[in-house]
Order: sequence, then C-alpha cells, then structure tokens
Amino acid sequence: MPSDLGTLASPLDRVFARATAAAPPVVSGRVTRVVGLNLEVDGLRAAIGDEMVVHTGNGFLPAEVVGLSDHGLICMAYGDLMGVGIGDRVVATGNAQTIRVGAELLGRVVDGLGQPLDGGPPLEVRGDGHCVEVTLDGTPPHPLRRQRVEVPLGVGVRAIDTLIPCGRGQRMGIFAGSGVGKSSLLSMIARGSDADVTVLALIGERGREVREFIEHDLGPEGLARSVVVVATSDQPALVRLRAAFVATRIAEHFRDQGSDVLLMMDSLTRFSMAQREIGLAAGEPPATRGYPPSVFTLMPKLLERAGCGETGSITGLYTVLVEGDDMQDPVGDAARSILDGHIVLSRRLATAGHFPTIDVLESASRVANRVTDADQRDAATELRRMMAALRDARDLVDIGAYVPGSNADVDRALALDPAITRFLQQPMDELTHPELSWRTLRQILGHGRADTNGAVAR
Repeated sequence: MPSDLGTLASPLDRVFARATAAAPPVVSGRVTRVVGLNLEVDGLRAAIGDEMVVHTGNGFLPAEVVGLSDHGLICMAYGDLMGVGIGDRVVATGNAQTIRVGAELLGRVVDGLGQPLDGGPPLEVRGDGHCVEVTLDGTPPHPLRRQRVEVPLGVGVRAIDTLIPCGRGQRMGIFAGSGVGKSSLLSMIARGSDADVTVLALIGERGREVREFIEHDLGPEGLARSVVVVATSDQPALVRLRAAFVATRIAEHFRDQGSDVLLMMDSLTRFSMAQREIGLAAGEPPATRGYPPSVFTLMPKLLERAGCGETGSITGLYTVLVEGDDMQDPVGDAARSILDGHIVLSRRLATAGHFPTIDVLESASRVANRVTDADQRDAATELRRMMAALRDARDLVDIGAYVPGSNADVDRALALDPAITRFLQQPMDELTHPELSWRTLRQILGHGRADTNGAVAR
C-alpha cells in the first residue's frame, strides 16, 4: 500500500489507510504444543530473541523466542507454565528488551528483569537523566580505543591486593567448589573496594541467602553505593540468563558516565547452566558434559563487555563453581581462557579454618606487572618463592626428615611461616588499605624500617 495517502485511488482507500495507521492490526498466533520448558507457537513470524505475550486463562505470560523450526516458533516463558493450554493466543510485542538505569538505582535491589524487588518506589524515567530507559543490547569497548589496564583497584583483602593485584578494567574469576567462602569473599570485596559503584548480580542463589547476604554480608554501607540484581534458583532459566545481561548493562551505563565500576557476578556457572537449559530445550545437541555449543558462544559475549572504556571502567569479578572441585571443569576452563586472571579458593584451607581461603600459589593476575611497581613485584615474588619452596618440602618437614640448611628458602619460610599465615588470614569484618597491606608485607620480609605505629616505611 502506498505510504502517501494522497496517491490512493478512492476516499474509501484513504479512510482504510488512516484507520490502519491509527490502530494497526494485531497479528497473533496460537500455542500448538507445550513440552517441558517450551511453548511451540504457530501463525507468527518472528526472530530469535523477540518478545511474546501468551494470553492464558490466568492472565498474561511474557515469553521469548529461543528457536525456530518447520512447525513454528519455539518459545520459553519468563514465568510458570501453569495454566497454559493448546490454542492460547500469542502476540508478538514488537518491542526491544529494555530496562531503566541511572543514579536512582544506587542502594536498590532489582530482579532479573530489572524491576524493583525491595519494595521501594518504582523507577520512573525522568528528564534530568537520573533514570533513563535503555535496551539490553551492548557492545564490548573498541579494542583500539579502550584505555589500558594500568591503575590498581584496591579491594581491602591483603592476599589479593599484594599477591594477586587487580587493576581497574580487569576481569577476574574466583574459582571454587561449593561451600568454601565465595560469597563471603565477595562481600568483603564489595565493602572494601575503592570503586565508585558496585553492581552485584546474584544468579541462581538460594532464596534464603539473598536477604542474609544483602543485610549481613554487604551491610548498609556496602549497599549504599551498590546495585543488586537477584535471580534466585527457582526462577525460570530465561530470567537467570537475563539477570546477567541486566547487571552488565547497568554497569555499562555507569561506566559510560565516567565511573569506575566493580561488577561482581555470582555465579558464571549458574549463568551457563541457565543457557544449557535453554539450549537443550531448543533442540541443541549436548556437547562437553551436557553443555551445548551456545554456552561457549554466549560466555565471551557477556565477559567481553566488561573492561576499560574510552571513559570509565568495569572491573569484573565472576565466581565459577567448579564441579567436584575439578579446576578443569568445562565452564571453568573456558572462563579461564577469556578472563584476565583467576583466584582459586581451597577446600583444604576452608576445612582448616583459614579465611579467606585463597590458594595464593594457584592464583594469578595477568595484569600484575602493569599495576605494581618494581619494589612491590620483588616483595610479592619473594614471598611466593618461599611459599612454593615450603609447599614442596612440607612432607619432609612434617615427618621430621628435613635437614635445616638444605634449602635457604625453606629455612626462611619456616621461620616466617606464622607471620605469613597471619598476613594471609583476615576476618570478614576487617578491611585493610592496600598501602598498609604492602607495608606489612615488607615488614614480614624484613624490607624497610618500622615506623612509630609498627608499620613499615621504605
């Protein structure tokens, strides 16, 4: 039909065209099949990622197209399928997925779709820029125009700030099995980091732990400069998957405003499990340990969006729940190849009451040389060398077979072992400024001189 109403042949055609423009006809399809997590829809043309609304006997159920077949669209719902029946009407919204972001999000808790979850006021789009509506789509910073990672980010944890230093714009993984202190370490970092804004995504967490984490671990001080995105384990896979992109998009907004953002996601494994559910339900073949190929395609698309931009930065900390404490787990192995460093938590240290349970010798930061000076690198290398020597000789020492004087590094490590252990251990409520951490490390190693407060000056 011509777009210019004046060219239409008859008055009736012009009336029909005006009516169509004012109230365009709604094309709808119908549910033809419900299998497991999937809805099959016939009678609509749509693309992967398009949003749908299913009109059920219980109301409206939002859904998303996750696959295409000869028989129609394969959709997954954002809610419970209870009440969905064959023949239910399905309408394509034609709208892009959007969320509301801005300074009003600070101190708020939102769900996996970006809606307030804390009982506070709704997020209203305002003309002053405090709250704007944006799509979930985002692109990684341009590889040649992004800033380099050269400025350290203090997190208040001595073992990390000195031996596994983190830089603004770095992406770091925290690898551990279940129950070894990942969430507790994240809460320390959230309270102790010197980032401008913290965005925390709790994906697939137990519902019981969410309020505990926010009120006890994070606390009012940590929440005041944070945005928390929550998608609990009982929610549909689409909501858990989308929560990761909602948190990343919120972090991107603050980075584009010039802020240094700390994005913490717990956990990347549950994000991957959500995509595994979606991919298998859509008909993808299972590959490594049941993970379909889309998992390993989607992971870099999420992780590469963190980092330094032309202004501001996103420092990403992603926990990886390794199955059976196997560090060669497929998700962990893929994440390690993309990220800029890894912090390994040890079950052996956890059972010994050592917190944080960081296995320093198995952890590494790929930007350590860029965010530390020569003296700091020398001190960290010296401590690592002594710890490695003592680890290799530990069996001989424990059975009394080690002969003092056989290895200078082992002798020195044995003498300094109590001080090193005290340095690496840190209560959850104790946060240490990075400068003090470096002075303490130098004092342990005998570098510099003690000042009047017992700290060490260079």
